[in-house]
Amino acid sequence: MAKARIEELSREELIALLYELTNRVRDLEEKLRLKKTPTTSKNSSQPPSRDFKPEKKKRKRSRKKGAKFGHEKQERALVEQPDKVFYALVDNCQTCHINLLDQVPTRIIRRQITELPEIKPVVIETQQYEVICPCCGEVQRGKLSAGLEAGRYFGPRLEATVTTLHHEHHVGFERLVGLCREVFNLTLSEGGAASIIKRAGKAVFDEAEKIGEQVRHGKVVRSDETSARVHGDNWWQWVFVSEKCEYHLIMPSRGYDVIETFMCDCEAEVWVCDCWKPQLNAPAKMCQICMAHQIRNLQGLIDKRPQLAWAREMQALFRKAIHLGNRREQMTERGYQKQVTIIKKKLDQLLKRKFSGLGTNLLERYRTRRDSLFIFLDRTDVPADNNACERALRPSVIHRKVMGSFRSDWGAQTYAALATVLNTAKRNGENAFQKLVQLMGTPVLPYLLQSNFA
Repeated sequence: MAKARIEELSREELIALLYELTNRVRDLEEKLRLKKTPTTSKNSSQPPSRDFKPEKKKRKRSRKKGAKFGHEKQERALVEQPDKVFYALVDNCQTCHINLLDQVPTRIIRRQITELPEIKPVVIETQQYEVICPCCGEVQRGKLSAGLEAGRYFGPRLEATVTTLHHEHHVGFERLVGLCREVFNLTLSEGGAASIIKRAGKAVFDEAEKIGEQVRHGKVVRSDETSARVHGDNWWQWVFVSEKCEYHLIMPSRGYDVIETFMCDCEAEVWVCDCWKPQLNAPAKMCQICMAHQIRNLQGLIDKRPQLAWAREMQALFRKAIHLGNRREQMTERGYQKQVTIIKKKLDQLLKRKFSGLGTNLLERYRTRRDSLFIFLDRTDVPADNNACERALRPSVIHRKVMGSFRSDWGAQTYAALATVLNTAKRNGENAFQKLVQLMGTPVLPYLLQSNFA
């Protein structure tokens, strides 16, 4: 505006102009400050791997290396029944050269070395006799024992080992072939390795479906999803977790149809999830939203609007509620319920606050989902967060980053079935490898003890 034009304005017009310019400056400062606020894994859904990590300056070590003074020394425990023992006897005195073999030792110093023998595959051959009956002319063949059926080329332990290396340790087919050749002295092609993985998926499929049935009938169901790559396209890997089981699905959809298909006609008492809308609409009587995600979202709001006291108070209240839930067993029931009442009253007070601008979406979310915030304070079987699903999906994210895209539908479904069975076994304290060996079929090594195979 020109200087002459400003001089012509009245006092009221100048005040109005100043008020307008002040608001513009405040809005511009707010936008500039928001742009400067970095997005991290602590205030958003960004993974920790994408956080900015400044280069650390090398500092000289100010203290000595090793354990602290008074720290108990930790040593590898000795095996009580070793496979081989070598005795280092004292035959002669190094000073006066007398014979000491008849002397009782005052001390025996035990040391143990653990080593792996050379790994060599065991090959079992079957010779199936074929005879023509002289009476009827029909061809008769000898019956093969269980585990030695026609069409079987590898034993269950070998197949379980290959499957574990590929699925659990994310070893690609090319590296898997080299590992089998160099470590196990086993000649295996990439096609053979893929056939083993495919057979493993068929072997665990029925067990995976039984686990899925247990999960959908659970009282408390937790769910989450992460991206997956199939045929080079974006798919989604879902996980549904109950108290002792977890079920994995890899589907092209991230919508409610996946939950509807999995749950069938079942309804959970409580559904624990993030704030993804399809999960919030899951078939359940109640829904507990993840407190860890809400604390993180509030931290993002605090970083952007540090002057907003509501965000800090709400975040502190959520943390206090989680801490109270963790201390429930250490408190009397009366004292615990008193603290729960105080927290819920404080929540109602915070939800009545009014403010405008950034953060109103969170306020509206908590007003709408008021009954989904503190269910974990009333039920001991409901967790305050959804970390169980996050941990269940973490290996899948690693597998995706290392292996890339699934090249077939059966590859994706096999991975989901194996994740279901092996992760459930780990949750129940079972040996995942032995579980896989049992499901892969009848063992063949016992046949080596029979005389006709010796």
